[in-house]
Parts: sequence; structure tokens; C-alpha cells
Amino acid sequence: MSESNGVPLLLKAARGQKVDRPPVWMMRQAGRYMKVYRDLRDKYPSFRDRSENPDLAIEISLQPWRAFQPDGVIMFSDILTPLPGMGINFDIVESKGPVIDPPIRTQAQIDNLRTLDPEESLPFIKTILNSLRSEVGNQSTVLGFVGAPWTLAAYAIEGKSSKNYSVIKGMAFSQPQMLHQFLAHIADSIAIYIRYQIDCGAQVVQMFDSWAGELSPQDYETFALPYHQRVVKQVKETHPDTPLILYISGSAGILERMSQSGVDIVSVDWTLDMAEARARLGQDMKVQGNMDPGVLFGSKDFIRDRILDTINKAGDSGHIMNLGHGVLVGTPEENVEHFFATAKEFRY
Repeated sequence: MSESNGVPLLLKAARGQKVDRPPVWMMRQAGRYMKVYRDLRDKYPSFRDRSENPDLAIEISLQPWRAFQPDGVIMFSDILTPLPGMGINFDIVESKGPVIDPPIRTQAQIDNLRTLDPEESLPFIKTILNSLRSEVGNQSTVLGFVGAPWTLAAYAIEGKSSKNYSVIKGMAFSQPQMLHQFLAHIADSIAIYIRYQIDCGAQVVQMFDSWAGELSPQDYETFALPYHQRVVKQVKETHPDTPLILYISGSAGILERMSQSGVDIVSVDWTLDMAEARARLGQDMKVQGNMDPGVLFGSKDFIRDRILDTINKAGDSGHIMNLGHGVLVGTPEENVEHFFATAKEFRY
């Protein structure tokens, strides 16, 4: 739905302007639950090919747009995509996830890192975002996204996905100075990367700190929050009008602290009641979320009731309807369609 002044609905809501319904998109909305995506994945099995070949990434980004007309079209990419441009190579192994070999464990490795130059190392991002903007026009908002410093550092230091984050926490608690140097380096590069995405056409950018929910509140204040602030401050200096969203999985214990990051919107996961999240964050903070992705395995009536419950609890302004995490593999596509249709029929 576009407005008469040409500003798409999600962008208006993200800026705090009055809208007649909440805009709606889904985290991980392009991907493994869609047959068209799985067919393409079978043809191009390398994840990095799919996310770094502009033609493929554009096609994948637009698959849900063509199917469901969400209010947000997010670039198909990965939070690790900028790492090689800093001198940290990675691979994504099907069914195992990301692998970084060798992992970052020494002062010498950190000293040797490069500052990201996206023009040089990520030229495909410009092609992807330019194309998405021209494809959707003002009918939808184009979203960029990045990983936050703590989560990127965790991947780089652990070398892979982790259940207990013992290696990065070991560094945090025994060699904090070294970790802070690494986090600062990543933050500065991520700020450059966000600005680049905006210059290439992203109208809103979401920062994923997927693993910051594994931190205690005091450690979040030490190792994550200052680097959110560092990224946001640099971006806002040059692009003050681009709304920024922060998402952390398992964030109920640090919710108020997330709002100190300087972002415009806090994306709430499903472990917290949306009315409680609103009360804790205050009416000035805009919110996104937060339906449990598992609800999409329920009946159409059940899905509708949960959507309406979330929208009503979020109130009539400053809310972007979304899931509390990414859409799950195996989710019926007709239920995703029902999710979008139901949310778009709502009127305040």
C-alpha cells in the first residue's frame, strides 16, 4: 500500500507518522519455507553464491514480494557477508551453518584486520539494493540489514555456531582489552556498511544482535550496548532520517537497555507480551514484532486471533507487525499468505 505523498507505509510507521494500519513483513521471509526458494537452492547449492550473486539475491528477495506483497522487502544476504572485507573469511556449510577457519583468537589477528571498504569488497550490495528499489517503487519499503558487533565477534571467535559461547566469554572475562579492540573495529566497519546500504537504496536498516541475549545484563552493558551506540551514532551523523531497528533474540532481560542504543525501533521477540514490552519501553519507542513463528503452524482462526492480539497490545502507532523471530522451515505457505492478508485487512 502506498500513500498519496509517495512515502511507503512501513517507512511512515518507522518514522513515527500516523498510519491507518500496522505495516507488516517477516524476518527470514525469503527462504526455506518457500518452494520457489528451495528449487533455486537445489540449482545453486552454495549459500554465498545465492547471497553474493546479484541476480540470484534479487530474485530471492523478490520471491515473497511477488507472492504476498509485504510492506517491507528485505535484501537477501547474511550477517557475515561483510567479514571477508575486514580480512575474516567464512564459509556456510549446508546443515552445519557458518564456519570461520581460522577463528580469531590472537592479538596479531585483530591487529591485522582491515577496515571495511564496501565499494571494493561488496559491490554486489549496490546492484541488489538499487534493483529492489526500482522493482518495488513506493509500494513497499526496502530494508537493509547487518549483524551487530557482539554477534559478528562471537561467530569469528567461536569459529562456528555455539551453544554456550564459552570462547568469546572466556576472552571477554580474561582478555577484555583485546575483545574491546575487536568490537570497536567491527562497529566502525558496520557503521560504514550501513551507510553504504542506505546510499545504495535501503530505506530502513535492521541490526541483528542475535547472540547478545546470551549476555547477562551487566555484560550486555559492557560488551554489546556501547557498540550498538557506536554504530548508531556514526550512522545518524550522516543519515539522521533513516530509521534503524535493533533485534536481539531472548531479549526480555535487557529490553530497556536496548532502547538506550539510539535505534528508532526495538524488535521484540515472542517470549515477552507485547503490552508489557510497550509499557517497559515507553510510548516514545517504536516497536516491531512479536508473534511466535510457531503460531503459523496453527489454524487460520488461531493465526488471525494471535495477529489481532499482537496488534491490539502494540497500540495504534509506532508498530511494525512481524514475527518474534524468523519464519520456520516447513511453515505452510498458505499460512504465511493468511498472516499477511489478515494484518493488511486490519484498520486502527
